[in-house]
Amino acid sequence: MQINQSFTVSYQYPVIFTEDTFSSNNQSLIKLIDNLSDRPEFLLCLDSEVAACHPELSQKVADYLAAAELKLSDTLIIPGGEDCKNHTQWLEDIYQAVADYKIDRHSYIIVVGGGAVVDAVGYAAATAHRGIRLIRLPSTVLGQNDAGVGVKNAINFNKRKNYLGTFVPPFAVINDFTLLNSLQVRDKRCGIAEAIKVALIKDKEFFNQLYADRFELAQFETAAMKNMIIKGAKWHLDHIATNGDPFEFGSARPLDFGHWSAHKLEELSNNELRHGEAVAIGIAIDSLYSVYAGHLTQADANKIITLLTTLGFTLNHSALQQLDVEQALNEFKEHLGGRLCITLLNNLGSGFEANHINSEWMKKSIAQLQSSELELAC
Repeated sequence: MQINQSFTVSYQYPVIFTEDTFSSNNQSLIKLIDNLSDRPEFLLCLDSEVAACHPELSQKVADYLAAAELKLSDTLIIPGGEDCKNHTQWLEDIYQAVADYKIDRHSYIIVVGGGAVVDAVGYAAATAHRGIRLIRLPSTVLGQNDAGVGVKNAINFNKRKNYLGTFVPPFAVINDFTLLNSLQVRDKRCGIAEAIKVALIKDKEFFNQLYADRFELAQFETAAMKNMIIKGAKWHLDHIATNGDPFEFGSARPLDFGHWSAHKLEELSNNELRHGEAVAIGIAIDSLYSVYAGHLTQADANKIITLLTTLGFTLNHSALQQLDVEQALNEFKEHLGGRLCITLLNNLGSGFEANHINSEWMKKSIAQLQSSELELAC
């Protein structure tokens, strides 16, 4: 006898763009709480770098919740950057706090931090009680236009990036532009790489706008940055909702354009390379490979390289000398589920999936990136 089970679950969550979330006249977060009368518990997880830049934030959150007759149970400081995904002590701290303060499935974990912290706390929230409501406030450009708005959560294992993870949508995302003001230049720049990535595979007009705004973006001018973040987030959300595979049951992952090498370069550099910096290199490599494979024009590749270098990305990093193409491709293939599927470009704004990569062409692309022979567009 066989019973074939089938059911559909609909997911909905808001992504709000605002400023100064925890000011008394901003009700964006309070309006999200649909069980106010039950007095739910709140646990705040703060990125250590955010906490250092905003030492008043924990008290500000407590006061904000108190004004709505709600209580902040505790604040945990989570180490910022990739460190939090490599070590699990903080994971145990969150689980213990969940137990101590009776943070149940109708309570809330609020995480304020960069992409790595949002990713890691998301993993803890998804696994404690099989899922606690998570409100994300990404504090970096990369978090606001990419990592913080999607459905993935993960930590690393044995130096393998995102080896342990879940697909669990957040309860809500609040992109607070005020949090970006204290970012270092590198972190502001990093997130732009993910916007370029999604523009290259989805939207030629968006790419051309990023190219036209390249000097303003290089100076992080407010209007250009906000437009880039909102459009980047919108395309990431659109892909999750409309591509038919939001939980990645298949092997195709167009949003991972440039990532097969980026993940490995992060590891090889001992995380000296930020994720966005590694993605910029990965975008350049796969764009040049698309030219070798006869899919993309050299002029278009030059335009991509020009945009990346004008923004300040260094594309020839010492980690490239250690990159074993075959090994990195095999590890990415395993991560995908056993079938190699690499996104390439056949035009600006148009990506396609390739199941075979010519290693020699890829090595030539990397060698070209390491040389001084790169052409730049006018």
